[in-house]
Amino acid sequence: MTPDFPDSAALAAEAAELQLPRFAEPEALALGRILMDLADGLGVVIDIRTPDRTLFHAALPGAAPANDRWAARKSATAFFFQDSSLAVGVRNRAKGETLEKHGLDPAQYADHGGAVPIRVTGVGVVAVATVSGLPQLDDHRLVVRALQALIAGI
Repeated sequence: MTPDFPDSAALAAEAAELQLPRFAEPEALALGRILMDLADGLGVVIDIRTPDRTLFHAALPGAAPANDRWAARKSATAFFFQDSSLAVGVRNRAKGETLEKHGLDPAQYADHGGAVPIRVTGVGVVAVATVSGLPQLDDHRLVVRALQALIAGI
């Protein structure tokens, strides 16, 4: 890992700070708008979903069709592990493991950064916000910055 690439402990601490008091459609729309503002000029896909429903989705100019697939795969990983896709990838690489070791098909799951669980205090993971189109650490950081802005505004 490079010096600016977070380790598992740093990612766990970051996740602990990203707790929301509530999250429903209005917060999903607000988060989507924050992400679009932060991603101005970047060719990314933004996806916010619950396990069974899309709450917000945008493919910004310059995003590739493959970014939709990456977003879906990273979101599935975050839901499965209840952790960011970046944290899952960091752990897997540190242990020399793959998603296949966990019985997951890499065509359906990806342990690359960009999907961050949305946790509601006292409830747990209720949704996942995902960005795809940048290097994985940049995808992850964009979502984290947006969640921090949303939390600050609630």
